[in-house]
Amino acid sequence: MSTPEIEIKVPKPGESISEVMIGEWYIQEGQYVAADRNLVALESDKATFDVPAPRGGILTRILKKAGESAQVEEVIGFLQPAEAPAAAPAKPAAAPAAPAPGPAPSAPVAAASAAPKSPGHVMPAAERLMAENKLPAGSVAGSGPGGRVLKEDVIRTVNAGPVSVGGSRETRSVPLSPIRQTIARRLVEAQHTAALLTTFNEVDMSAVKKLREVYKDSFEKKHNVKLGFMSFFVRAVVAGLQQYPQLNAQMNGKSLTYFNYCDVGVAIGGGKGLVVPVLRNAENMSFADIELAIVNFANRAKNNQIALEELEGGTFTITNGGVYGSLLSTPIVNPPQSGVLGMHGIFDRPVAVNGQVVIRPMMYIALTYDHRIVDGREAVSFLKLVKDLIEDPTRLILEV
Repeated sequence: MSTPEIEIKVPKPGESISEVMIGEWYIQEGQYVAADRNLVALESDKATFDVPAPRGGILTRILKKAGESAQVEEVIGFLQPAEAPAAAPAKPAAAPAAPAPGPAPSAPVAAASAAPKSPGHVMPAAERLMAENKLPAGSVAGSGPGGRVLKEDVIRTVNAGPVSVGGSRETRSVPLSPIRQTIARRLVEAQHTAALLTTFNEVDMSAVKKLREVYKDSFEKKHNVKLGFMSFFVRAVVAGLQQYPQLNAQMNGKSLTYFNYCDVGVAIGGGKGLVVPVLRNAENMSFADIELAIVNFANRAKNNQIALEELEGGTFTITNGGVYGSLLSTPIVNPPQSGVLGMHGIFDRPVAVNGQVVIRPMMYIALTYDHRIVDGREAVSFLKLVKDLIEDPTRLILEV
C-alpha cells in the first residue's frame, strides 16, 4: 500500500501577511528531494523565505508556478514520500576484441559537452536581474536543469563584460515582487506623509581606523569576529538618540510616542535584495555584540533566512552606501520612524587641520529626518554628536 501524498502548503510567515508570490522552485516535478532540503522560495511583501521538504520524496505535482500568487495555507504542490534513489553502479569497461572501425566518437562527444548550453526557461530572480541590467532575452546561457537560466548565470554574464545585443530591441514586462511593491509603496508614503529634510556632515575616520588597526587582532581573537566600522556608528547613534529623543520618536495621529530603548535597524544586502534587521536594545550591546549580530544577519540574509519578526519594529535606521562606493546620498526615512543615518565611502581627501592642508580618510554622513517631529537644531546637533564621537572614539568607551 503506497504512502499518501503530502500537501505542500504556504506556511504562515507573519500575522499581517495573507498572500505570497511563488519565487523559484528548486526541485522540479519528478525529482527527488531529501528531507529538510528547500523546495521552493516564497516572497511576501516583507521578506523572502524558503519552504523545506517535510520528508524525503518525489515532487509529483506543482500547482503554483513561479510568479503566481498564493494564499497562506494554500496547497501549492504535492510530495510523494519515497526513499532516496540508489546510485547506479559503474559498469567496468570491457576491452574490445578487435579495433573498432571508423573514427572514434570521443571527439564529437567532447565537442558537444564543451558547447555552451542554450538559454532555457528564465527563473523569476534571474529575469528581474536581467531587466535591471538591460540584458536582452536569449543573451544568458542557463546552467540549471533543462537549461534554466538562474540568477547566478546572469551575475556571471554581467561580470564577464558587455553583452553584444546584435541590434535587438526587444522589451519584456517583469512583474514586481511583493517586496519591491512594498518598498515602492513605503517610499512614496514617506515622501507624501512626512516632511523630510536631510542635513550633512563629514567625518575624519583617522582615529577609528587607527584604533581598529591597533586592536583588530586581539579583538578578533577574543570575540571571534572582526572589528568593523558599523559598531562604532551604532554606538554613536545610540548616544545621539538618548541625547536627542525626538529622533527616536514616532508620530501617531496627534501624539508622539517616545521609546526608552533604541531598536536600531541596519540595512544589509540579502539574497533577494536589501533587508533591514533590527538590533534590539542596542543601548545595551557591546562592540562585540553588535559585530556578531551584524555578521549573523548578513550570513542569514544571503540565504533568505531572516525571520519577519527580526525586520519589524525598529525605532531608527542606519544604511551604509559606502560598501557600494557611494560618495554621498540622501537616505529616505522608513515610516513611521523619524530618522535615518546614511554612511558613505571613506576616501582620502585634502582637509585643513590647524591651518595646514593634510590628507585624511573622510566620510560624508547624512541624516534624513521628519521635520514634523524633529527641529533642525536637534537634527544638526545629533549629526554633529555622531561626528564628534566617531572622530574621538574613546568617548564611546568612556560614555562622555
